[in-house]
Amino acid sequence: MPDLDALRARWTHALEGARTSADGPDAGPDPSPYAENLLARWQEPQRHYHTLTHLTSVLDHIDVLEKHADDPDVVRLAAWFHDAVYLPDRSENEERSARLAERALAEAGVPEDRTAEVARLVRLTVTHDPADDDRDGQVLCDADLAILAAPPSAYAAYTAAVREEYEFVPNEAFREGRSAILRQLLSLPRLFRTPYGAAEWEATARYNLAAELELLASAGPSGE
Repeated sequence: MPDLDALRARWTHALEGARTSADGPDAGPDPSPYAENLLARWQEPQRHYHTLTHLTSVLDHIDVLEKHADDPDVVRLAAWFHDAVYLPDRSENEERSARLAERALAEAGVPEDRTAEVARLVRLTVTHDPADDDRDGQVLCDADLAILAAPPSAYAAYTAAVREEYEFVPNEAFREGRSAILRQLLSLPRLFRTPYGAAEWEATARYNLAAELELLASAGPSGE
C-alpha cells in the first residue's frame, strides 16, 4: 500500500508550486480536502491497475524526468487528475477527469493558465501523442507509459491487473482488443518522447509489448 501521508505531502507541494506566481506564493484554500477527495477516487473498488500504486509510479517517473519539463508542478497535478475519474466500461474518463481538474484547481487557487494547462495535459493522455515542442506533455505521457518498460514480473502484474479491470469483457473480445492496442503501440515511431525515456525505456517496452502480443496470440482459440 502506498504511503498516504507521503502522497498528501506530494500533492501539497505540487499544488503550492502551481499557485506560485512571479510575485511569490499565492494563498489559497487548505490543500487537504482536495488531497482526500483524490485519494478516495484512486482507491475505488473497480480499480486494479489504475490505483494509488499507478499514481505513485507516475509521480516517481515525473521526478526522474523533471528536467525535461517546462512546469514540473503542473505536470504533477496532471498526474493526480489524469485517471481521477475511471470507470473501465466508459470511454469519456479522460474528459471527465479534465473537467474535474478545471473545477477543483480553479477553486484551489491555481491560476487560470496553469489550470487550463493541467486540463490540456489530462486530455492528452487519450492519445499519448504530444507534439515535438510539448515538453510537459512529453513528460506526462512518458511517465504514464513507463510501466511498459517494467521488469518481466512487474509487467506481468500490470497486464493481469488490466485484465481484472476488464473482467466484464469476454476472453476472446479482450484478446482482440488488447492485441489491437499493442499493435498500435508497436507501430508508433517512438513510444517515449523525452530523451531519457527514449534512451532508457524504449527497447525494453517494445520487447514487453511484442512478448505480450505473442502470448495473446498463443492463447487464442487455436491455442487453447
